[in-house]
Amino acid sequence: MIKRFHVLYVGQTELENIGLQGTPADARRYDNARLSEPFFTARDAAQLMDDLGYYALWTAEHHFQHEGYECFPNLIQLSLWLATQTRTLKIGCAFNVLPMWHPIRLAEDYAMADIVTDGRIIMGVGRGYHSREVESFGAPVIDQNANRALFEEQVELMLKCFNEESFSHHGKQYDVPPAVEYRGYTMREITCVPRPKHLPVEVWMPIASSKSIDYMASKNFKAMVTLNGEKILDDVVKAYRDACAKHGRPKQLGEDMIWGAGLYLADTPEEAKRRVEPSHDERYKWFAPFGFVRYADEEGRTWGSPGAPARTPSLADGIKQKAWFCGPPAHVIDGIKSIEAKYPGLEDFMIHWAEGLSPKGFKEQLRWFARDVMPAFAGR
Repeated sequence: MIKRFHVLYVGQTELENIGLQGTPADARRYDNARLSEPFFTARDAAQLMDDLGYYALWTAEHHFQHEGYECFPNLIQLSLWLATQTRTLKIGCAFNVLPMWHPIRLAEDYAMADIVTDGRIIMGVGRGYHSREVESFGAPVIDQNANRALFEEQVELMLKCFNEESFSHHGKQYDVPPAVEYRGYTMREITCVPRPKHLPVEVWMPIASSKSIDYMASKNFKAMVTLNGEKILDDVVKAYRDACAKHGRPKQLGEDMIWGAGLYLADTPEEAKRRVEPSHDERYKWFAPFGFVRYADEEGRTWGSPGAPARTPSLADGIKQKAWFCGPPAHVIDGIKSIEAKYPGLEDFMIHWAEGLSPKGFKEQLRWFARDVMPAFAGR
């Protein structure tokens, strides 16, 4: 049963002239002051969520986005600051893009944040998908096999930092420590200082493919799946459950997963759709070209696969696929519960902040959701 409520804010600035007929995504360009605004938007949202009883605010790492859609380059640093601005809210990293990091530096930064916040930072890792970002940092992403190999070695090294008092690692990309002289001896092992206080570290990853599902299960990583159509969601929830069982970690359907959806509350479904549609369309104007339309057609084929739709989705598509819920609280509650009922282990639901929705408008939605939707899931 759903017990915890999360929010995903990827760090967009307040966008104007939104929607399919608005400013083209690639034509947007903002000055440094505007691109800095999302830090304070995140603070304000986090403080409100803290007051309203939400569990965690998640943010996303991205770079070079003068278009204003995703403006957070360092999630550990951001999360540490947000923790100083709140009391109990957890801050999640969705996700630290490992190919753009040295894994030891990321492990050290996370360990410090874990210690000084007493465990309020949630670790998340991903492989990345923006060629402008990852390739500019000197790491592969266009070559997916090279990207996967690098990522998996980085994870191995990061986990050694977390879990072993001293370690060595000699792989294709990293030689730690190198066999050099130090204070009269040749180094054989090193120790990560500090290591996290809370062990084992809870690590989350996004579900991107069947290969990623098996890998996540092999490492006992938890899974996040957002804005997926009902059929695709069902496929990945079952695949994750089966992969965990294969690796000796049996779980219930939905256990150790966060399911995220888009939503908008209004007095009627028609009013909700009218109000949120430009924000929905702004999101997909930016994200659809990256392949982030995880809907299925009538034959169960994922959009973009041979024979299935490859167009930018409409809000009507999202509502039909149960990736978006729009209407009065009772309507949204019924929609969430219709998914929850399928997965006895599901305890976490995430609200996606549609990229075109203003901070003021989204905070109004957070208040309404906390007042009239969250109580339907409390105390069960």
